[in-house]
Amino acid sequence: MKKLVSKYLSMHKSFLIFLILTITLIGCKEESSVGLPKPRMYPRIFYPESGNYTKFDTTFCSFTFKYPAYSKIVQDSFYFQDTPLHPCWFNINIPALNATLHCSYYNIDQKKSLSSLVNDAFEIAGKHNIKANYRRESVLDNRYGVKGIMFEIDGPVASPAQFYLTDENKHFFRASLYFNSKVNPDSTAAVLAFLKPEIDTILSTFQWK
Repeated sequence: MKKLVSKYLSMHKSFLIFLILTITLIGCKEESSVGLPKPRMYPRIFYPESGNYTKFDTTFCSFTFKYPAYSKIVQDSFYFQDTPLHPCWFNINIPALNATLHCSYYNIDQKKSLSSLVNDAFEIAGKHNIKANYRRESVLDNRYGVKGIMFEIDGPVASPAQFYLTDENKHFFRASLYFNSKVNPDSTAAVLAFLKPEIDTILSTFQWK
C-alpha cells in the first residue's frame, strides 16, 4: 500500500512539474511576441500598363504633348473661388497611383515677364527645402526647341518633381507632381521611378503650336 501511495505521489509531482514548465514556456512566448514590433507594411501597388500614350491637343492650350493613356486630363474650373488665371490650367490625374500633375500656363507679356515667371518657379520649388534632403536641377532642351528646368526634390515633400518649359518669348508652362495622400519616401520611391519615364515622354514630345 505504501508503495502505491509513494508511486502515486511521485507521478503527481512529475505532472505538477510538467504543468508548471508548460505554463512558463507559454508565458515567455506570449511576452516575447508582444515585445517584438511587427515589420512596417506598405499597401501593394498595382501599376497601370505603360507604353501607351494619348496626344494632348486642345483648343484651350497653345501646345501639344503625349501623356500616358491611363491618366485623365481635367481642366481647372475654379482657383481659390475664382476662375483660373488662364483657360489652359489643367490637371493630369493618375487615379491608379493616387497622383496628380498640376499644370498651368502663362503668356509672357508686360504683366508677367519671363524673369518673374522663372523666379516664381524657383521660389515654389524652394518652398520644399525645409523638408528636402536635396534638390537636383536639370536643364531641359528637347528637339522642338522647348527649354526649361526640371526640379527633382528628395525627401518627405509634397511635390517631389516639378518643371517649367518656355520658348523664352511668348509661352511659359509649369507643372508639379503631387501625391493625394501623406507622403512617405519609402513607399513613393517606387511610384516615382515608374512615373519618371512617363514625365520624360511629356517633356520630349512637348511642342508649341
